[in-house]
Order: sequence, then C-alpha cells, then structure tokens
Amino acid sequence: MRNPTGSLALLVAEDLAVGYGDAPVCAPVDVRLAAGRALAVVGPNGSGKSTLLRTLVGLLEPLAGAVTFDGLPVDERSAGFRRDVAAVLDDDAFFASLTGREHLLLAALGHGVPAAADVVDAEVAAFGLGDRADALPSALSSGQRRRLALAAAFVRPARLLVLDEPERRLDAGMRVRLATRLAALRDAGTAVLFASHDAEVVGSVADQVLVVDDDACRLLAPAEAAGRIPEL
Repeated sequence: MRNPTGSLALLVAEDLAVGYGDAPVCAPVDVRLAAGRALAVVGPNGSGKSTLLRTLVGLLEPLAGAVTFDGLPVDERSAGFRRDVAAVLDDDAFFASLTGREHLLLAALGHGVPAAADVVDAEVAAFGLGDRADALPSALSSGQRRRLALAAAFVRPARLLVLDEPERRLDAGMRVRLATRLAALRDAGTAVLFASHDAEVVGSVADQVLVVDDDACRLLAPAEAAGRIPEL
C-alpha cells in the first residue's frame, strides 16, 4: 500500500468513536502511530480496548470519525492491507483441519517468507510448542492456542502488528521474551499497537500509552501511565 499523503504516521484515527449501535464504549480518540513506534492501550475490562482495536483494523465500523492506514481508508478486505497488517485479536482464528505447524507454514508461505519451514521451526521453538506443533488446534490447551496465535503473527512480515492482550495466559518467562521480541520489532521499524494489563510489558515496549476509561481517552508517557494499568 502506498501513502498518497506523505504523512509520517502509518495508522491515523481522528475523532474516532467506537462501540455498538448508538452506544459508544469509549470517548472519541485520536491516534497517530508511526513506523518504529509502539502504542499500548490500557484500561479496565469493559472500557472498550478490544472494540477500539477491532475498529482500528477495520473489523468494526466506527460510530464517528475515520481511520486510515498509510494514508488510505482502513479496509480489511484489501489484499494490501492484509499483507501489511498482522493482528491477533482472537485465539480461535485457526483452520480446524490444519495442525499448528501446518497453520504456521501456510501463513509463512502465503506471505512469501523465504525458507518458510525453517522460520516456522524457529517460531515453534520460540513459543515452546515443539511437542504440540503437530496437534490440531482443538487438541491444544488455551495457553498453547494463545502461543500458536502469536506465533502466526510473528512468522510473517508486517508493517503494523496489532495484539489484544498478548500476555494473556502466558507464564512470566514467556511474557518477558514476548516483550523483548516486540521491542525488537519496534526498533526494526514495525509499528506495534497492543492492549495490555501487564505493566512490565507496557513499560518495556510502548513509547506512548492510551488510557481508555468511561470519562476520557488520554495519551500518556509510559512512566505517567504506570499507575493506571489495571492487572487481571
């Protein structure tokens, strides 16, 4: 996708209101996320974090305002948008008849990853799925499905990575490794957008924090937001 406006921001939302029907679940918000930057979305359960992420990637229509990616309206039906944006919003977005390894290989091959089998093997190892990679998703535990979903996002290139509470159902060690990898992707030029309840992940990865609650949406520096991240 080409940016016809020349804007430095990759993902832009202006006066965005999200929700269902006529009932917004969070206040209007402005978002500007550039390549090589990371934005964390924090707030209590039910505040609208997931709804906001789903609207930003085009899965929900905004109640007001507009969202653009690389200067063009967000359209999840666009092949270019799907090529450039990797999102993990649902642990169960798998092909039921494919094993975990087959799912990862399909994602890698579909995005033209060189040496796809080797890249898949590396992600299987990184997410501790070695002894379960050849099982069907239905035979995996909820934590294993979470790690498989994350591996599917990491196994392919993307200009924007969007994750909804990526730390969910990960142990402490895996959370640290996840934060390290997200920071490395950010530093390599990927834009990272994620919702989180983990203050350490937010502090390690985010350049800015969007605090979502019933009253307002506020952009803060990670240090300012530290006390506003409700843990599960």
